[in-house]
Amino acid sequence: MSKYLIAGNWKMNTNLDEAKKITDSLHSFIGFDSEVEMLICPPFTHLVFLSEIIDLSRISLGAQNVHYEEKGAFTGEISNEMLLSVGCEYVIIGHSERRTLFGETDEMVNKKVMNSLKTGLRVILCIGETLEERESDNTNSVLETQLNKALLGVDTTINLKIAYEPVWAIGTGRTASVEQISETHGFISNYLNNRFGTNTIKKLYGGSMNSENAKEILSIPNVNGDLIGGASLKPENFISIYNSALELC
Repeated sequence: MSKYLIAGNWKMNTNLDEAKKITDSLHSFIGFDSEVEMLICPPFTHLVFLSEIIDLSRISLGAQNVHYEEKGAFTGEISNEMLLSVGCEYVIIGHSERRTLFGETDEMVNKKVMNSLKTGLRVILCIGETLEERESDNTNSVLETQLNKALLGVDTTINLKIAYEPVWAIGTGRTASVEQISETHGFISNYLNNRFGTNTIKKLYGGSMNSENAKEILSIPNVNGDLIGGASLKPENFISIYNSALELC
């Protein structure tokens, strides 16, 4: 098992040529190490092509979302089996943008988590508080509620990862302080230990991480990787973050 997971969420960016250039740059990197796993989550339209040009033993492939049903009349949606069939190992579930922009509820997130784990996908479950919730000192209660509802009925930690993404630090240029990250990841770690009796679940931080602050954040106890947005679209920055993790191994 790797010590760190460095994950890139490309969101709704890149056409196919741009995606190929980014992936080629990452794939040519010779410093891969089993202690640090690299994951890219491109748009759905690129998954088949990228799975055919990368060595999946060096770079893992994931999706940014999934539907909670196996199949059916759900126009425009993608199922777990579809993702698995094109080489995906991971899926991001419950990202704050899905919750706020597309109305995903905790119940929907729970269905996605349950079905994705059942089919063998590795789930990156996103949780996080708004600025108002942080300033009202409600961070822990918000995260506990999100975890309780998203993990309802989940009885295994295999393939489960948690990504803490303070909503106020996503794409804003703002980053939580070392103290804030440490306290919150400590809370999440204690929750998971109480819930599942284990502290081996990877906990990722996401929130304007870049090549300058990556090493400091990754060195915080209970931070086992990161979920990166904008910086993952720049191969040199993404590799620099990867190297920061490698230096800590």
